[in-house]
Formats: sequence, structure tokens, C-alpha cells
Amino acid sequence: MKPRTRILIADDHPLLREALCQVFSSQKDMEIVGQAGNGEEAIDLASQLKPDILVMDIMMPKFDGLEASRQIKKIAPNTAILILTAYDDDNYVLGLLEAGATGYLMKSAKGQDLVEAVRAVRAGESVLHPKIIEKLLKQAMVKPVETAEHKIKNLLSDREMEMLKLLATGMSNKKIAEKLCLSLRTVKAHMSNIFTKMNVASRSEALVEALRKGLLTLEDIKQAGTPED
Repeated sequence: MKPRTRILIADDHPLLREALCQVFSSQKDMEIVGQAGNGEEAIDLASQLKPDILVMDIMMPKFDGLEASRQIKKIAPNTAILILTAYDDDNYVLGLLEAGATGYLMKSAKGQDLVEAVRAVRAGESVLHPKIIEKLLKQAMVKPVETAEHKIKNLLSDREMEMLKLLATGMSNKKIAEKLCLSLRTVKAHMSNIFTKMNVASRSEALVEALRKGLLTLEDIKQAGTPED
């Protein structure tokens, strides 16, 4: 039997924290290991508890979610950060992903959506709504492409570039495997190689890095197709 996913909740609203605890605690494969009411507490508890996943709000006292994410990824690099917020500002999204957040969900999401998001993150997937990916793409299009573009492009094989484009549509590893007629294990191996070559630790970081380096364009996304439900 697989160990339960250990979750830390960070939000400055007690009622919301309690609601989130009830949602996750009702799942047999999840357990709540702690609650934080501000960014400072989130950092301290993440350091002590080393949870599998931190579900965190952006706007909190003492340290906001952005600064907390930066510090937590330094002291607990294996903790995946899932941002749950009412804000969808472009700068927040890009900043959080660059800080190491694995996923970004709106507080309007349903309880089951949160549960599925945690399971996806635990399985090594990112949780990014297609609209958020579109925001990142638009923002990347107005930024200058770094000179290291060709060096990184040459590091990735044609198959890895193909997977990078599918990753950008929000496809899960399972969907990518089905589309390319590959085994799930093969897709995971390719993804691991992509992360290593790009010096990133997650799908979200790979996406941000690919956008920054100019490896992905709006035309690439159109050709790759839209994610399936």
C-alpha cells in the first residue's frame, strides 16, 4: 500500500483552512500534517515537516506566497507547491512558477478539482489551466529571447521537443503516451531527460524556461493541439 500524501495547508483564513483540511482528510490517500496562518509559519513548518505538497495562498501576512515559495524551495526542494488563490494576475502567475510552484488553481475550484490536482502533482504532473499557459505564452512573446536558445535547442532531441510542445498544452503524461503511442514509462523517462537537460525540477519550471528561451511559440501550441479532458 502506497503511503498517504502528506499535505501542509497555508492560508490566513481559518475557515478556509478548515474547509481544505476536511476536503483532503476525507481522502484515504491523503493526510494533513500541519496548518500555517501566514508565510513565516509556512516556511517554518515546511522546514520541519517536509510535506509532500504545500497548498498555499498568495496573499498572506509576513511573507506572501511568492517569497514563501522561494524560501521553501531552498529548504525543502522536494516539497511540491500548489498555489490556491483568488488572483490570476499575469505577474503573480509567472513569478510563482519561476519561484518553483508546481501548480496554480483558483479558489473557485471545486473540492474534487483540488483533490485531483493534489494527486496530479504527487504523480509528477503540473497543474496549470490552459488560460494560465496562454498568459505565459503571451508574456514570453514580448520578452527578448536569450542567447542560449540554440544551445538548449540542440540539447533536446526531436522527440523531446515534441513532448515539450505537448506538455505546454497541459496534457498529462498519460495523454502524451496515448497520443504518441508510447508506454507511460517511456514518456516519464523522456520527461526526466528534458528536466535534466534544461536544469529544472518540474513541468511548470520546464514550461517557464522553454518560454523564456524561446523554445515554444504560439504557433507551436496551435500545431500541438489542445489538451483533452
